Amino acid sequence: MLKIRLYEEARKIWNIMAESKDPPDLTLELEIHKKVLSFFQVGDFCYFIFNVVKGEFDYVHPGVYDLLGYNASECTVSAMVSYIHPEDMGWFLDFENTAVAFFAELPPEKVLKYKVRYDLRVQKANGEYLRVLQQTTPVQHDGAGGLLRTLVVHTDISHLKMAGRPVLSFIGLEGEPSFLNVEVKKAFVPAREVLTKREKEVLRLMLGGLPSREIAQHLNISRQTVDQHRKNMLKKTGIKSSAELVVKAIKEGWE
Repeated sequence: MLKIRLYEEARKIWNIMAESKDPPDLTLELEIHKKVLSFFQVGDFCYFIFNVVKGEFDYVHPGVYDLLGYNASECTVSAMVSYIHPEDMGWFLDFENTAVAFFAELPPEKVLKYKVRYDLRVQKANGEYLRVLQQTTPVQHDGAGGLLRTLVVHTDISHLKMAGRPVLSFIGLEGEPSFLNVEVKKAFVPAREVLTKREKEVLRLMLGGLPSREIAQHLNISRQTVDQHRKNMLKKTGIKSSAELVVKAIKEGWE
């Protein structure tokens, strides 16, 4: 449920960019884009063609296996979203929301002259996390500036950056100005500070999918204490179940 809800929230953001219900076939030669991959590449990488209207990948580069350990057939958009580190999920939604607002302000003739760049931690098939630099550039729009398809490149930058918060930039192409480390447009308003520091620690581990027993081991407290923290969070927030609590935490960007 958690994975599905996060994908649904992202789809709401992407739907703002494209109102068309049936995008035309992409006639651009993929070989052209392969030639510009050196512009993106600073480490091991893979790439995707993302259909903004459908919220699906039209193409997944088989190199995703070398990068993350997943077969291309496993890498649906909803699956890729679910691989994002729990602490970076809020950043992901805020970055996508900010990108939508940025492209909405561009005249149609400049839509193809920008790429979006930000970094996130992504979980590999073996459970480890690496820092991925995601760079996205539009390759097709509807003539009025609405995005239809984008080229998305994922590059492993773990050797360059593993700690620190994610950063968003818009890089101008063909002489257009760039905007680095831009202020993020919040997709969701954080809740009031109603949770204690310990409750937030428990919640972060819940977002990572850990059961009470493993949370207790991680925090060096008893399972009964973890269960009490969970009950307290439900009472404070007026939420009826832990599943709903996790979904609301993602939706509203709780940390």
